[in-house]
Amino acid sequence: MEKPIPDIRAVAKPLTEASLCTWLGAAAPGDSITYHRGALARQVCPQLQCLPEDERTALQRLAARAWKLAELGLADIVQRRHGYEDYAYILVARRRPRRAASAILPMLLAEAA
Repeated sequence: MEKPIPDIRAVAKPLTEASLCTWLGAAAPGDSITYHRGALARQVCPQLQCLPEDERTALQRLAARAWKLAELGLADIVQRRHGYEDYAYILVARRRPRRAASAILPMLLAEAA
């Protein structure tokens, strides 16, 4: 028996860059948040027009912010497959030095806002 995939966008309010940075600032090492569920590469492609322009742009910015946080060593990005073109994109908070945390997170939040 096949179980239908719920549309997560209808259930939860979409994350913003600012809310993702705020979450990371309060997260303990190992905490995780799903910042998108679907087929990210397809949904951000402008030629495929899977999403309206404003949603696509917001999703691109959110994914780029998650990637930047991972590049800075503040988090890891994990992908979990649920089915065909149904992936959860998860950001996992990493342990960070206290000096770096106090300086970089406010800057990232200001940049995301």
